[in-house]
Formats: sequence, C-alpha cells, structure tokens
Amino acid sequence: MQTQSNRQLWAQAVKTGIIKSNLIPMIAALMLALYTYKLNFMEHIPAIIFATLGSAAVIAAAGAFNNVYDRDIDQIMPRTKMRPTVTGQLSVKQVLIAAMLLLIVGCVLLYLASPLAAFLGFLGVFFYVVPYTMWTKRRTIWNTEVGSISGAMPPLIGWAAVAPDIWHPAAWALFLIMVIWQMPHFYAIAIRKKEDYAAANIPMLPVVKGEARTYIQSNIYLVLLIISSFLFLPLSLGLTIVSFILGVIWLWMSITASKKKEQKKWANKMFAYSLFHMMAVFGTVFIYASVGLILNAL
Repeated sequence: MQTQSNRQLWAQAVKTGIIKSNLIPMIAALMLALYTYKLNFMEHIPAIIFATLGSAAVIAAAGAFNNVYDRDIDQIMPRTKMRPTVTGQLSVKQVLIAAMLLLIVGCVLLYLASPLAAFLGFLGVFFYVVPYTMWTKRRTIWNTEVGSISGAMPPLIGWAAVAPDIWHPAAWALFLIMVIWQMPHFYAIAIRKKEDYAAANIPMLPVVKGEARTYIQSNIYLVLLIISSFLFLPLSLGLTIVSFILGVIWLWMSITASKKKEQKKWANKMFAYSLFHMMAVFGTVFIYASVGLILNAL
C-alpha cells in the first residue's frame, strides 16, 4: 500500500499524464521519419527504444523542475494544491535531485539514438524551465506562446532520433502543428480555470485581456493551424487533407459554440476537441507511416 502511494506521489511530481501525451507525437514523428527516408524499422529498434525512454525521462525532468519552482503558486490553486511538492510529501531536495538525474539519464539515452535528439531534448527542458516557468509564466500573457516551443519539441526529437536531418517540411509541419495546437488548447484551460489563475496572479490571456480577446486569438491560431496542414503536401496529400479537415472542424466548432455566449461551455468543448484533434492527427501520421513501412518491407 505504501509503495503504491509513493508511486502516485512521484507520478504527480513528474507529471506522467504529460509524459504519455507527449510521447504520442514523438513516436508518430519517428515512424514518419523512418518511412520518409525509407529506413529499415528492425535496424532502428535500438534507436526507437532509446528515443522513447530518453524522451520520457527529459519530459519527466521538466515536470519535476516545474513543480519545484511553482510550489508557491501551486498551493493557491485548487487543481494543484495537493501536489506532493506543495504538501511536503516529497521534499524539494528529493524532487530536485530526481529532476537532475532524469535530465542526465534522458539526454544520455537520447544521445544513444542521435546527438541531435539529445540536444533537442535538453533544449526542450531548458525552454520549459527557464523562459517559460521562471520568466514568462508570471510576467506576460505571451507565456503560452513561449511554453509552446518546449511542448512542440517531441516531434523533432522523434524525427532526429532516426533521420539524417530535421529539415524536411513534414518534420516542421509536425512541429508547427504542435506549437499552434497548444494555444487554443491552453486558452481553453485558462478560461476553465480562470479564477484559479487570477488568484495566483498568473497573467493568462483571459485573466488579463478577457474572454472575448481569448476567443478571437484562439480562432486566429486555428486558421494558422489549418494553413500549416499544407506543409504535409510534399509528403502526402492524404495527411494534408486529414489535417486540413480536422482543423476546419475545430474552427467551425469554435465559431458555432461561441454563439451560445457561455464561455465556460465553449472552453469545455474546445478542450475536449483539442485532445481528439491531437490524437487524430498524430494517430493518422502513425498509421500512414506504419503502413508505408510494411509495404516497403514486402
């Protein structure tokens, strides 16, 4: 019973939910890189394992660093006040040591996949901890944009783990989709938890500029998300169409849902669809790449 309790505490400390959700685009991008460059899946199994474990470790490190630094504001917000770094169930020293070890181990594992993957993994943690957590999160409404850079690193890490470079348009399509996707996703969360952020004095967009501005800005990013679908064209018309349609549906849903003038309901629908959108886009990428690899092997 005690062991399970400790596991739950550490799961909260390293944010296992974020780890799982970020591994989806990482693996999808890795598979797409294998297919794009016509690489042999079996020969790259070690790199796939190193990339998966390394990515999980660096993402966990970022979450742990964030929990240590943010414990003063976490204790104010109902959704975060029971985190073990706030309650003292895990000491700051414990979590900080774990974060540093996870970062080192994660970068080493990613390096075994490729040096570029290790560099991108470290860069992702750096952006999440320093420019986002320590600098912009408490100072500007543009904190979501800054944080999106680290949140979009997993596809580049996955691509770099097996590919000779990261300059293919498809790799940047995945990166840009992840960057842009995070804005309407986190704006929806910010409206749902507006009172929490206001109490903690965190300058989220709806807190500082209001819900109407958040709605407009979300739709602007959705238009950009739709446009970014065309980066898939050099690789696949099918991926382009799927990404385009999913983006159009999201924008249509945002516009029609907002007519009810109930922003919390709009935010709930936006949040739910954002999760579906990510799973659908990267799931399609994974299936497309997997089928292609199988056909190439026959």
